[in-house]
Amino acid sequence: MIHLPDLIADLGLILAAAGITTLLFKKIKQPLVLGYILAGLMVGPHFSFLPTVTDQKSVTIWAEIGVIFLLFSLGLEFSFKKLVKVGGSSSVTAIVEVLFMLLIGYAAGSLMGWNTMDSIFLGGILSVSSTTIIIRAFEELGVKHKKFAGLVFGVLIVEDLVAILLLVLLSTLAVSQQFAGSEMLISILKLAFFLILWFLGGIFLIPTFLKATRKLMNDETMLVVSLALCLVMVLLAVKVGFSPALGAFIMGSILAETTQAEKIEHLTKSVKDLFAAVFFVSVGMLIDPKVLVDYAFPIVIVTIATIAGKLISSALGALLSGQPLKTSVQAGMSLAQIGEFSFIIATLGLTLKVTSEFLYPIAVAASAITTFTTPYLIKSSEGFYNFLNRVLPQKWLDAIQRYSSSTAGITTLSDWKILLRAYIFNTIIHSVVIIAIIFLTSRFLQPFMVKNITNGLPSILISVGISFILMSPFLWALSIRRIQKTAYSHLWLNKKYTRGPLIAIEFFRIALGIFFVGFLMYEFFDTWIAAVIALGLIVLGMVIFSRKLQSFYDKLERRFMRNLNAREHQKPDILPWDTHLTELTVSPESEVVGKTLTELMIREKYGVNIALIERGRNNIPTPGRDERLYPHDKLLLIGADDQLAAVKALLEVNAPDIAEENNFPDKEMTLQKVVVHTESPVYGLSIRNAGIREKAQALIVGIERDTERILNPSSDFVFDNGDVIWIVGNNKKIKEVI
Repeated sequence: MIHLPDLIADLGLILAAAGITTLLFKKIKQPLVLGYILAGLMVGPHFSFLPTVTDQKSVTIWAEIGVIFLLFSLGLEFSFKKLVKVGGSSSVTAIVEVLFMLLIGYAAGSLMGWNTMDSIFLGGILSVSSTTIIIRAFEELGVKHKKFAGLVFGVLIVEDLVAILLLVLLSTLAVSQQFAGSEMLISILKLAFFLILWFLGGIFLIPTFLKATRKLMNDETMLVVSLALCLVMVLLAVKVGFSPALGAFIMGSILAETTQAEKIEHLTKSVKDLFAAVFFVSVGMLIDPKVLVDYAFPIVIVTIATIAGKLISSALGALLSGQPLKTSVQAGMSLAQIGEFSFIIATLGLTLKVTSEFLYPIAVAASAITTFTTPYLIKSSEGFYNFLNRVLPQKWLDAIQRYSSSTAGITTLSDWKILLRAYIFNTIIHSVVIIAIIFLTSRFLQPFMVKNITNGLPSILISVGISFILMSPFLWALSIRRIQKTAYSHLWLNKKYTRGPLIAIEFFRIALGIFFVGFLMYEFFDTWIAAVIALGLIVLGMVIFSRKLQSFYDKLERRFMRNLNAREHQKPDILPWDTHLTELTVSPESEVVGKTLTELMIREKYGVNIALIERGRNNIPTPGRDERLYPHDKLLLIGADDQLAAVKALLEVNAPDIAEENNFPDKEMTLQKVVVHTESPVYGLSIRNAGIREKAQALIVGIERDTERILNPSSDFVFDNGDVIWIVGNNKKIKEVI
């Protein structure tokens, strides 16, 4: 008799249960995460009516892989450059919220009589909002164009990085079992050191590697290489004492800066979805229904603390950052939930065996409740603002308005701020690189030399020479390179009393460079005499070869900046894959009523394509240029957020602030990506001759060919092998034609 391994049987059971529950939750329009958790509850050890998973250790390993790929996917959406661009308002709001919720969680746990570690982890669980749930709610409610939505998205970006920091700090705290300030500081500095080092090295090397191998990369090899890079970074993170999740997140954020980011995200999505499903199912398997009943009161307390605490802290943070009261209230009510990162933090506590078993199901239950309440809180946010506007004293409202107006005008930077910020970045970045080179050569190169080539003084001299050659461009940039010449000249020439501080800064830079060279000598030489001689020779060499070092460093910097900005440079203003479908209704009062599409020129003026017109019971797919618009016509449009917002103002006169839920999926019109190959029916044909619009009632909105991206291509465009077509229409008909 053939025996089926338990792992395969368990995986089949998990996916079957997940498939059924997610279909159900898709039907009732609820987050799929909750469906996965319910599936885990059904196949877990606490539910005896259905078959139960037998090999839970293997499922745990699969779940760990799920966390890795989930964090890798979040990293692909994160991008460090986005963090720089979110601005002070989002950063202040996020920091205030996280600190406040850490205190709220700790206080709530302490009041309920929990031990210290449970209370601390509860604070971490409550401190991070759910990106997935918020984005889904914004899309359904049609509020992505509003001002507060931009603030919320910025907060979520900052929270992603804060969550990673929390994972590191909570891991350190769990191991030490005490509030050791020095250990916490070392952990933070260690995290910052490796984040900077990995980001610099990744941006310098990985985009160049992907560019060099682009012609060899098809979808299969790109998928394999992307997952390999992810797991290599996971290994590096574990090697230096961090969690696998951190390594996956870092590699995702590095790849997010490359020109292949969208393709990698698309290729790895299925892998991420599969393993993430196993992870969330494993979350449900850990839930004991009896615990939920026994801890019903703590669940209510935690849920109330989450909603009220996040509303107050986020709104307060937004107000402190200078946002108006309305925007602050709407942002606070949007962020009032916990989600996927909370599960990961709760899992960390269980894995390290430092939290009680009841904390995990309580966190999951609170997440489920706040997931359901989020859309209703967003809907009622404007009404709640109106209520506050009526009940708050007028002098409070005036003070908030004055504060918001005054902070909005603070945008200029003085020469001192510009110069100091540049010096700080220059010092931190090059110090990290120099320290990394010293430790790599002393910990790995020198032992390798002794073991395999030579020992004694020759091995030391060779190691020191290699170290200095690698360090010298960065030493020059740290100590000698002129930074922000314009601001420096203004301060030196226009204000004589600033020359003292400027000279002091230059002396500090030179002293820091000499210190690092001395540190290198200390790592290799036992006697001070040899170290001093070597130090003098090295400093002399730096002065003699200053110009060559400048030239070499400039090449390194140009390559780094080219890799860092490559994705932005290849992007047109609007990308087809940044667009989405939405439905708008023509108001009787709109000026477009009775006019043809040729007269309105909606595509030419706004860049928005009309995929479908619903008129009563009649549907007009991909309408022609002579089609007229009439009152109450429902238009299925495709475009970017700002484009759709402009068209919405044109079509929906006096439209409500919150749009009704989009129902375009019922019409089977979707935006999809199709790759042309040599056997495709359209291969070698122009768009006009292919007849896609007539045969499939579909509309081509964009084409990607190698690094070239074409929005709204002309009808003379000829399809070639490997072209990526972005097309909106009926999925079945498109597959028949292309």
